[in-house]
This record gives sequence, C-alpha cells and structure tokens, in this order.
Amino acid sequence: MPKLKYKFDPEQLSYQKIVLTPKQQFFRFLKQLVALTVIALILLVVLSMFFDTPEESKQKRENKQLLSQYTKLNDKLERMEYEMNQISDRDDNIYRLIFGTEPVPEGKRDGGFGGTNRYKQLEGYSESELVIETAKKLDKMLWQIKVQRESYIEVMKIAEEKEIFLASVPAISPIADRDLTRFASGYGYRIHPIYRTRKMHTGIDLTAPTGTEVYSTGDGKIIVAGYTPGGYGKRILVDHGFGYKTLYAHLHDINVKVGQIVKRGEVIGFVGSTGRSTAPHLHYEVRKNNQTENPVNYYFNDLTPEQYEEVIRVSSRMNMSFD
Repeated sequence: MPKLKYKFDPEQLSYQKIVLTPKQQFFRFLKQLVALTVIALILLVVLSMFFDTPEESKQKRENKQLLSQYTKLNDKLERMEYEMNQISDRDDNIYRLIFGTEPVPEGKRDGGFGGTNRYKQLEGYSESELVIETAKKLDKMLWQIKVQRESYIEVMKIAEEKEIFLASVPAISPIADRDLTRFASGYGYRIHPIYRTRKMHTGIDLTAPTGTEVYSTGDGKIIVAGYTPGGYGKRILVDHGFGYKTLYAHLHDINVKVGQIVKRGEVIGFVGSTGRSTAPHLHYEVRKNNQTENPVNYYFNDLTPEQYEEVIRVSSRMNMSFD
C-alpha cells in the first residue's frame, strides 16, 4: 500500500492529502530512476578500483605466468649464450688452429644487430624492458648458431681436404727397406757416370735387384707411363695434386696405365736399368710446383729420427750417380 503524503493548508488550518497527477508521478519515478542509476555507477566505479572482475583476475594470472616464463627463458638464453661462447672459443682456438686456418672474425659472430630499432613494436608495455631484452638475446643466439653452423661446414671441408692432402703427399720410400741394397746417390750436384762431369742430380738413386717392386709414395693419378726419350728410359710420373708430382725412372717394367688412380703403397712398376743407366736402380724425384725437391725430406712416414739422420748423411756425400 503506497504511503500517503499530506500538505498543511494555512488558509484552512488543516492538512490536505497530496494527490499527484499521472504526469507528476511519471517525473517523480524518472528522478528516482536516474538517482539510482547514478548511485549504481558510482558504486561500480569504486568497486572496480578495488576489486577485479573474474575476467581481469584471469588475465592477471595469465600475465603473471607469462612474466615468469619470460624470466625463465631469459635465464636459459644466458646459459645458452655461455655455452655458445665456449663452442666458439673451441672452434677458433682448437679446431681451426689444428687445420691451420684463420679464426672466424669477431665482428661476424656479433654482427647484424645495429642500426634500426627492430623492437619498437614491443615498447610501451609494463614489462617491455624484459620482453625486448629476451627478444634481443634470442635473435643474437639464432645469429650465432647460423655463423657457427657455417664455420663447422667450412672446418669439415678443410678436414676432408687435409685428409686427402695427407694421403696424397709423397711420404714413404718407393722401395721397401727389405729390398733396398743401398742408398746410392743423393739429391744435388753429383758426378755424372757417363759424362764424368759435375751435374745437378734432381732425385735420389736407390739400388735394388732388377724386378724389385716400386711403390707409389702417395695417392695420385698416373700421367706418364712408358718409355720416354731423354735418358729416363721406362718411367712413371704420378700427379698427387696440391702441386706434388713424383717420378720413377729406369724401370724394368711398368704395372700401371695413364689415367689410372693409385694409392700410396700400390705397386706401380719394377726396378730396372733402362735409359741412360749404369746399373739396376730406381731414380726417384719429388716435384713441388714443377720444381724438384730433395726426396729424403718426404720420408717422414717410413723413418725413425735416427734413420732419417743416416739417410741425410749418406745422401749428402759427393759421389757418382747411377744415371
């Protein structure tokens, strides 16, 4: 039941009941509604300042978890950066040192991060500093991994070439010790056995019985195999690559053909005395970039230090060569 209101009438000295018209009742209701709405909005604003909605609470929990993950990721990236620096150090100071190549330029490992601010879109947030720092470390790590991968590919190629080089360079005696009669004549100026004049001897003479096996002193390709004019008689020339060639002359017989690929220690011919030769022996030369060198300097796979010293002593004697 609505509450009645009265108004004092001074003329009649009595209270008269207030009766509102429909229009007055409507405006009264509208005022009350507006007042309640304003009060409700004020309460809502006040409550939102001190209390979170369920959705806001959920977002804050997710943001907190995300921040925690960024912090952990940042820590992991620091550890990865340390490990990558260790790998880079081993690459520059061990692997590349072993193969005699230059270290990766320092600027290349840390390059690509100057100039334009590529993290501008991450600015303006409450945790922008942490997010940007993490993004920088991640980008730097990806760059270093790329550089290191390229470096390892290069080192692998160098290692493969070095393996081929070590197998190719002349490094053994062309005649086995058991078959070698003596080291007859060394590299350098010697007395020619036919002309009796002092002449440059461009190889070494190793005496052995006719038919003794002659070995290739390194991996290579046969580029000459047969009788050639000029005094060498039956000869073999092997191209080992890397600027190295070896010559085997005065052979009795040849066991290979031009174009054939041979391995170190493979029998390629047999000792003889063809061409300008005074006795069965092998004339052996080592050529580097088409210049002859002393073959005894390439015996490092066959001789002990004491044996090498003896070979040097014998080869340096000024005696007569066999060809």
